[in-house]
Amino acid sequence: MTKIDIISGFLGAGKTTFIKKLLQEAIAGEQVVLIENEFGEIGIDGGFLKDAGVEIREMNSGCICCSLVGDFGQSLKEVLTNYHPDRIIIEPSGVGKLSDVMKAVKDVAAEIQVTLNSAVTIVDAQKCKMYRKNFGEFFNNQIENAGTVVLSRTDIAAADKLDLAVDIIRELNPEAVVVTTPCDELSGKQLLEIIEKPDTMAEDLLKEVKEHHDHDHEECGCGCGCGGHHHDHDHDHDHEEGSCGCGGHHHDHDHDHDHEEGSCGCGGHHHDHDHDHDHEGGCSCGHDHDHHHADEVFNSWGLENVPAMSKETLDRILDELAYGDGFGDVLRAKGMIPGLEKGTWLYFDLVPEQYEIRDGKPEYTGKVCVIGANLKEEALKQAFGK
Repeated sequence: MTKIDIISGFLGAGKTTFIKKLLQEAIAGEQVVLIENEFGEIGIDGGFLKDAGVEIREMNSGCICCSLVGDFGQSLKEVLTNYHPDRIIIEPSGVGKLSDVMKAVKDVAAEIQVTLNSAVTIVDAQKCKMYRKNFGEFFNNQIENAGTVVLSRTDIAAADKLDLAVDIIRELNPEAVVVTTPCDELSGKQLLEIIEKPDTMAEDLLKEVKEHHDHDHEECGCGCGCGGHHHDHDHDHDHEEGSCGCGGHHHDHDHDHDHEEGSCGCGGHHHDHDHDHDHEGGCSCGHDHDHHHADEVFNSWGLENVPAMSKETLDRILDELAYGDGFGDVLRAKGMIPGLEKGTWLYFDLVPEQYEIRDGKPEYTGKVCVIGANLKEEALKQAFGK
């Protein structure tokens, strides 16, 4: 089965650069055919991409979405017969409608062994507002039908323009994956994984919590190990540098928990927690877990395009998530957030009374997911948002 990837975007958005990065860093071992659809009489990018070792079949004098729809099926058949590719990349005209290109592919897929693998739109972060104003119908269509929207030139775009671009994309397509990290900070393999596989962080975390719920009914059904008790978080924090993997601080919390060395998963360091538990009232989730499914008890909150923050700020937020109740009953949290220094990223993992912060590689955008009950979403948004 031949995969078909559509890489769309307005003229000058960076489609060819994006395609070249995929070819060189992600799919070099595959037999790939690029089908270009230039708007005009002469295909200007053919020679550039031939240098990357890719066979070009240029379709000029019109768009896939108009005069070439009838020829598209025949063109694909010829490509499949002559080259037997593993993958076909279609770079439509910058002024075409993505929905029409997708329809043409799906129509052909009914007769030929091909599958629409991905639909990507490249958007210049600096020109997003202007393009929407001047080319509304065509621009909107490219955003609305994309599975992934890659913002280009985010390294030089002003922060307010980048924020506005993200807001426009989210308004047009709330479900799309939006890449805000500069593409030169991501590998071609990362980009291919982003466009081929949906981000399942929320689903994975929720599944993890549900598994605890299903197997830990003798304690609190939330799987947090709290013994079915409500957490009464009245404590002082005394952070000392350097002893804990959770952001370089030792947590001395005046709680009644004594975690053995290495058991908390935060780098093998000792946490002294003296928590007072209110043993009345059962689990703080507020449900009788013997009579409710996990879906009825837990909810998730997530945020993408999380702005850069310092390690110290993140540590303060996570401390409240893990030990306080300012964000609700938090059972699990995970995130990848850009640091304040260029190219640095802060990854974190959290369960009740345990968390760690570590350095990580660039992700396609800053993102956070929180699983729990009675989550205070507005407080979470204010903490992780702008």
